[in-house]
Amino acid sequence: MKKIYCIVFAALFAAACTKEKTATIAPQSAKAPESTASVTQGSQRDQATISWSGYTWNVKAPTGTQGPGPNYWSGNNVWVDANGWLHLRVSKNPSNNHWECAEISSTTNFGYGTYQWQIDGPIANLDKNIVLGLFDYSGIDGRDEIDIEFARWGNSAWPNLNYTIFPKVGDAPAPASYSQEFSLPGGTYSTHRFKRTATSVVFKSLYGFQNGDTNLFLTKTFNSPGTSISNKSMPVLLNLWCYNGLAPSNGQSVEVVIHSFTFTAN
Repeated sequence: MKKIYCIVFAALFAAACTKEKTATIAPQSAKAPESTASVTQGSQRDQATISWSGYTWNVKAPTGTQGPGPNYWSGNNVWVDANGWLHLRVSKNPSNNHWECAEISSTTNFGYGTYQWQIDGPIANLDKNIVLGLFDYSGIDGRDEIDIEFARWGNSAWPNLNYTIFPKVGDAPAPASYSQEFSLPGGTYSTHRFKRTATSVVFKSLYGFQNGDTNLFLTKTFNSPGTSISNKSMPVLLNLWCYNGLAPSNGQSVEVVIHSFTFTAN
C-alpha cells in the first residue's frame, strides 16, 4: 500500500505541474457580484462567463489544447440549468473527433474559510482517465493550491479520492497529499469541503447533501508548519478533464452536476 501511495503521489504531483496558469485576477471581496442570466442547456453556452451559486465564473474555451492534460476545452460542456445547477461534461465532438473537457474559474478571490461543494454524480465510479477537480489555485503550478480531486490517474487500481496541498511560494517545494478509495452506497449525492486557516487545512467528505458533519465518511487534517499552507486569496476552479489527454477508456461521455458552491469566511 505504501508503494501505491508513493506512485499516486507522484501522479498527483505530475498532474498539478501540468495545470494551465490562469489569468491574473485582481483581488476582490467575497461579496457576490451582480448576477447575469443563467445559461441553460440548448442555448448558446460559449459565452466567456456564467453566473452560478452567487458568483461569476470564467469559462475555459481556448483554441487548441491547454493543460491540464493537455486537453481540448469547450464552453458547450459547461452550463447552468433552470434549477441553478452547474453541469460539467467531457464529450467527444463529432465535428472534429476531439474529446473536449470543461473548466470554470471564479472571478472572485477567496482566502481563509470553508469551501464546500454539493455534487450529484457517480464520482466514485469515474473512468480511470477522468478527473474531477475542486480547488483554489494561484496560477503558479505546484504552488499555493489546495485540491479535492476524484481521479485514479490512469490506473484503475489506485484510490479514487485525493486531497492535496501545494506549498506557498518561498517554502520548500514539498506538497502534502492523502488518497483513499471510496464508494457512494446511498446514491449519487455527496458533499465535499475543506476549511483553510493560517495553520491548518481540514478536508471532509460526506454522504448526501450536508452542511454539518452528518454522514462524514472521510476527513484529513494537514497542519502548519509541517505542511506549508498558502496565505493568498485565490480563485476557485472546477474542472472535469482527461488525465494526460487520454480519452475515457470506456469511450463514454461523462457528466457531473454540482448543485452548489459555498464559501464561508473564517
